[in-house]
Amino acid sequence: MTATVLLFGASGFLGRSVAEFLDRDPRVGTLLRASRRQRPEDPGWVRHDLVVQPLDELAALLQRAGPDVVINCAGRLSGGAVALVEANTLVTARLLEAMKTVVPAARLVVLGSAAEYGAVTPGTPVAEDAPGNPVSVYGVTRLASTRLIELAASEGSLDAVALRVFNPVGPGLPPENLLGRAAQGIRTAFRDGADAITLGPLDAYRDFVDVRDVAAAIGEAALAEHVPQPVLNVGSGTAVRAREAVALLAATAGFTGRVHESAAAPARSRQVRWMAADVHRIRGVLGWQPTRDLEVSIRASWEG
Repeated sequence: MTATVLLFGASGFLGRSVAEFLDRDPRVGTLLRASRRQRPEDPGWVRHDLVVQPLDELAALLQRAGPDVVINCAGRLSGGAVALVEANTLVTARLLEAMKTVVPAARLVVLGSAAEYGAVTPGTPVAEDAPGNPVSVYGVTRLASTRLIELAASEGSLDAVALRVFNPVGPGLPPENLLGRAAQGIRTAFRDGADAITLGPLDAYRDFVDVRDVAAAIGEAALAEHVPQPVLNVGSGTAVRAREAVALLAATAGFTGRVHESAAAPARSRQVRWMAADVHRIRGVLGWQPTRDLEVSIRASWEG
């Protein structure tokens, strides 16, 4: 028996890769893509904005679609506190409430973030049972979403899973991401004939994971017969200095200019000096592990 999957945020960076994975998976019978952006006429798409459209419209969409699985890849990385809470926390609350009423047997998969952990001990990959201590509004909103998922799972009111995604890279990388900003800066430098780009400090260590591997993890969490743990890390398990990742991107692009580190660091990450995921739990629960190394991911980020 194949599954009907409703995918929110299907036109975004993560959502596009998730849709491609699900399209290829024989366990999926029907994939309905949802996006707040206007799409061309296509029976496989529906326009829906989880932030602004009311709960009854979400319930009506769920009623029409009749999904076995709902995946939310939408959310915000930046903005004010109200916008972040609405996009990252209230949306999860709405999905839980509507699904409990309309499709109580369906599974909900939402995305969390490494930012939920805050500062961790350098050299020790962080596991899911580590205390959440976010140091940014973004991290707070993602942690609140994850806690809602944990509560629903523990109560047995809904089959719900939160995936804490670390630093995704790969095709379609947006400029809100460090390497996306670097790629945008390099392209601008090429266009303008400049010999330098400016980024924030690059001495921190981050866990970069290919967006296509992330998509596979999301797909497995969505389609597995049973997911016994409601919170799973999705990362490479390796910390890489940001400066090294940017240098690899510059070499891939053929950029030989200077990289100035004089811009302000993003608020969501400036206090976190080191981060890597402990991925033992997801490997044991879903049999998932990343398959692409950073060089492959960065090449795809630049070319895609």
